[in-house]
Amino acid sequence: MPAEHTVLPHDEWIEARKAFLVREKEFARQREALAHDRRDLPWEAVTKEYVFDGPTGKRTLRDLFEGYGQLIVYHFMFPPDWDAGCPHCSFWADSFNGSPVHLRARDTAFAAVSRAPLPKLSAYQQRMGWSFPWYSAGETDFNYDFGVSFPADAVANGTAVYNYVSTPGLEDREGISTFVQDEQGQVFHTYSTYARGIDPVNSTYQLLDLTARGRDEPAGGNPQFWVRRHDEYGR
Repeated sequence: MPAEHTVLPHDEWIEARKAFLVREKEFARQREALAHDRRDLPWEAVTKEYVFDGPTGKRTLRDLFEGYGQLIVYHFMFPPDWDAGCPHCSFWADSFNGSPVHLRARDTAFAAVSRAPLPKLSAYQQRMGWSFPWYSAGETDFNYDFGVSFPADAVANGTAVYNYVSTPGLEDREGISTFVQDEQGQVFHTYSTYARGIDPVNSTYQLLDLTARGRDEPAGGNPQFWVRRHDEYGR
């Protein structure tokens, strides 16, 4: 509300905005430098053969590339015993539909992967109106090997490790992993990020961050208390 915030005449507002622009440009340079250094991180060869269930049958990790040189995987929280996908991952997934066609223009494929069986994924995807590729990893160790799924006993006794340094709290968590393949078809794992690291791909959050009230979430407790699946608002 104006009474609770500084209000300036237009000329003074422009000067304040220009001063803040200096900080924004510096942050953009730092972000670009970080992205450059991320690309320089070492890779690790993927030696295990993962087989996923997809709408057209069994697919290996190499098949998920669809002939492109790079692959981005969103690890979507949907354990086998759930009847619907995680509402928070669904919040993220609402940003994905338009991305694959643009990514393919840059030699990059995109897919979501979950542990739930394919019929559950397909039914939920139809409910949500999503079109991006989505595969079941329920018969593989894929999500376990890439740090987003954990044995129940490890979660219970605190030995499970999520985001390299913390405990997951749940048997499934969210994340993004990226891969590249060479001309011989060898697949390499190049990067993974989890928790707050996936925020940049959530377009709603990026838009809210531009507003006066921002995300308007509490500092303590669950900041995403307000998030619903997009067909559940107003219920």
